[in-house]
Amino acid sequence: MLETSARLLALLGLLQSSAGWTGTDLATRLDVSERTVRNDMTKLRELGYPVESVRGPGGRYRLGTGGKLPPLLLDDEEAVAVAVGLRAATGIAGVAETSSRALAKLDQVLPDHLRRKLAAVVDAMEAGPVNTDSNVPDPDVDAGTLQTLATAIRDHQGVRADYRDEPVEVEPYRLISWQRRWYLVARNPLTDAWLPLRVDWLRLKVPGGRPFRPADPGFDLTEFVVREVARTGWAVHARLVIAAPADEVISRINPAVGTVEPIAADRSVLVTGGDSVEVVAVWIGMLGLDFTVESPPELRDHLDILAKRYAAAITPPG
Repeated sequence: MLETSARLLALLGLLQSSAGWTGTDLATRLDVSERTVRNDMTKLRELGYPVESVRGPGGRYRLGTGGKLPPLLLDDEEAVAVAVGLRAATGIAGVAETSSRALAKLDQVLPDHLRRKLAAVVDAMEAGPVNTDSNVPDPDVDAGTLQTLATAIRDHQGVRADYRDEPVEVEPYRLISWQRRWYLVARNPLTDAWLPLRVDWLRLKVPGGRPFRPADPGFDLTEFVVREVARTGWAVHARLVIAAPADEVISRINPAVGTVEPIAADRSVLVTGGDSVEVVAVWIGMLGLDFTVESPPELRDHLDILAKRYAAAITPPG
C-alpha cells in the first residue's frame, strides 16, 4: 500500500487521466478502502485541487477547472540544475525533509529520460558533514517561517516578532542564507537602522506589522549581512589585540571573520566571533600571529586549557 503522499500523487494522476472515476474503481486501483479514497479527496481539496463529486448511483470523482497540472518543461541541463539544488538543500537544517519531498514529487512529473538522468545525479551525490567548522549544531529553521517572511517581503508587509526575547517590529527586505544560517535583512522604521536578523532567533507574532513603502538601502544586502554578522551576529564575540599592523591582519582574514582597527604602527584590534569559544580559538590559531585576548573571559579560560594540552603533547615522555 502506498504512503499517503505517494498515494495522493497517484490519485491526482488517475483523476487527470480520465473524465471521472467511481470511488470503487479508485479504491481498487490504489488498494485502499473507499473510506480512504473519500479522506484523500478531502485532503486534495484542502490542498487547493478542485475535486468535484457527482452524487447518485453513477457517482464519480473528477477534477474541475484548473485541476490539470501543466507539463514540466525542463531541458536536460535545467533538470540537473534543479536536482543538484534540491539535493544540496537536503543538507540544510530546517528544509532537508521538505527538499526530499520535492525531489520525490519532481520525479513524478518528469519524462522518463529526464527521470533517469535525475535519478543518476541524485544517486551519485552525497552531502558531506555540514558541521565541519563548528561544535554547535546547525539551527533548525521552520519552512513555514521562511514562507511567512518571504510573503511579507513580497507584499511589503511589516513583521512583528520577539528577537532573542526582545520585541521588534521591522520592515523585511531580503532572506539570505550564509554559513548554514538564515538571515532576514530588515529596516527598523523608527531608527532607520538596517539589521541582519537570524531567522532561528525570530519568533513571529500574529498579526504582523503595518504595510510599508520600500526604501532604497543604497548598498548590497548580501555584503551587508556578511559584514554585520562578523560584528554583531555571532553567539560569541571576541576582542583581540594583535601584535601586527592592521594591513597585515586584514590580509590574513576573510572580511566575514571580523573587523580590524589599527591602534599603533605595530598593533591592531580584531573584533571577531563564532558559534562557540572553541570555534573562535581555532580561527585565532589559524591567524598565525601573536595576540592578547581582551574579551570574553571564557575565551581566555579555554585558551589556557589548550595551552596546557598542547604543552603536554610536546613534552617528551619522562
